[in-house]
Formats: sequence, C-alpha cells, structure tokens
Amino acid sequence: MNKQRIIELLPYQPPFLFVEELSSVSENGAEGFYTFQEDEFFYEGHFKGNPMTPGVILTEVMAQIGVVCLGIYLIKDQISKEETPKIALTSHEVDFFLPVLPGEKVRVVSEKMYFRFNKLKCKVQMYNEQDELVCRGTISGMLTGG
Repeated sequence: MNKQRIIELLPYQPPFLFVEELSSVSENGAEGFYTFQEDEFFYEGHFKGNPMTPGVILTEVMAQIGVVCLGIYLIKDQISKEETPKIALTSHEVDFFLPVLPGEKVRVVSEKMYFRFNKLKCKVQMYNEQDELVCRGTISGMLTGG
C-alpha cells in the first residue's frame, strides 16, 4: 500500500486532518509532517493575542501520523474496498517541551511497541523544523479493517 493511499484512507477530513505528508511507513513505524497554517480554527481562541497550538491538537497530530497511518499500513490486508478502516484511540501519555506556533512545520516519528489483537501501541515523538523535541509519549489505539 502506498503512502498516498494511506492518507486517503484516514477517517478524517479538514479541518481535522493533520497529515500533510507521510514520508515513510514500515512494519516498525511511521514518519510524517504537518504544517500549521496561520488560519487554523483553534488559533482564534488559544490564546488571545498570542496564538499557540493546543496540546490536544499536538497529541492528535502525533496520533494521526504515528498511530493511525501506521495502523492502516499494518491492517492493509483486512481493509475492504468499500469501507474505510475504523480507529479508536484508547490511551495516551504525552510530555510537552516546546510550543508550536502558527506557520510551523512539525515532523512526527513513531516506533511500534506492539501490535496484537488489532491493538497498536507506539512511542511517538514530534520535532520542530530546528529538529528540537516538541513532545513525546506513548499512544495506543484499536483498529479494524472496515
């Protein structure tokens, strides 16, 4: 399955699609990018006069690239042509180190910890354009092929 097809199978659409590019995906992990546009819906209220990407959105970016894209790759043989895969995130623990501002591009790198009985758990890290660690953690989810 090619990288563009994985993005097409994601169960998200704008303004909640946070995968711009999937640069690599394998049995062991995934890597991808997202650029935060200055007019993203959440900047208007977070924070007044000092827009900053909310931590929940950073977590979502890490989940979409690091867990959901990887999960789609791992269950590619179970995915039917008629339905998109079903994903439910089950847990996450994330530590934040640096802010992400409007206009910044981030890179997400995930490493599969385990994949059993359609439950995927990954170590996920996010870096800014200066290759500084923005946040890292573990994220888990359940996947079905549809």
